[in-house]
Amino acid sequence: MLHFLLRRLAALVPVLLVVSLVVFLILRLAPGDPAAVIAGNSATNEEIDKIRNQLGLDRSIPVQYGIWVGRVLQGDLGYSFYLNKPVTALISQRIEPTLALALGTAVLAVLIAVPLGTLAAWRMGGVLDKTLSAFSVAGFSVPVFVIGYVLIYLFAIRWEVLPVQGYKTLFGPSGAGPWEWMRQLILPWLTLGMIYIALIARVTRASVSEALTEDYIRTARAKGIAESAVLIRHALANAAVPIVTVIGIGVALLIGGVVVTETVYAIPGLGSLTVDAVLNRDFPVIQGLVLFFSLSYVLINLLVDLSYLFLDPRIRY
Repeated sequence: MLHFLLRRLAALVPVLLVVSLVVFLILRLAPGDPAAVIAGNSATNEEIDKIRNQLGLDRSIPVQYGIWVGRVLQGDLGYSFYLNKPVTALISQRIEPTLALALGTAVLAVLIAVPLGTLAAWRMGGVLDKTLSAFSVAGFSVPVFVIGYVLIYLFAIRWEVLPVQGYKTLFGPSGAGPWEWMRQLILPWLTLGMIYIALIARVTRASVSEALTEDYIRTARAKGIAESAVLIRHALANAAVPIVTVIGIGVALLIGGVVVTETVYAIPGLGSLTVDAVLNRDFPVIQGLVLFFSLSYVLINLLVDLSYLFLDPRIRY
């Protein structure tokens, strides 16, 4: 297991290098000039060239990439062109709302989707099963921002039971109480969780329904074990590997959905920082965020792989 862990950690380096190179080239080859954005519409060519020189954008692409990688290896993601602040500082300032949104969504989705998928498999062909199938199709089909605006209209504008937008930190002297903190995140959690719930519930239903056809289920029932124990301790436990796998894969949906959800609800997290950086052609911020998201995604998948050892003793690395 230790050898597997070291091998996977060593594999992070080429993965992150490839990701950084692709993002770096796409940003540099895409139309648009950050110096022109910073200088403004009334700037002269001389002023734009001066800004390009200050930012190092007048150097060749290989030189720019080499300088950036050298700084990253030292823990320096560079300075924002637009805000003139360290990228690491910007990420640390915005990471709390994003973690609250992503982790809250994941917990909410798992608590709802796994029981629903298990019950739908137990009563396959019933009302719950058909309702879950329809919900899954709708969850995959409707865009995140449409769900967000519908929920805002219903719960914030029409019924006025939840706040429309904004975020108050949970910690610090100006932090909100636990209830106010959760109250402002309920709509974002539901908005981002729709797709995630649909995905996990669909896979849970398929995995548990397949497990219920196995011989050990018939044996457990023949021994007189309660149906609830058969469903949870035998069927769900043996279907855990594909369910945990899709939970890990679903993190990619969370990463993509966070950008849209934070924009809809005006949450000052990494998603809104990404949108601002793209609009301002802020190369260092975009590169740092993509690197951060990629590292997070790879590490979560590593944790999912390691969890297989505890979920299924037959798996060995």
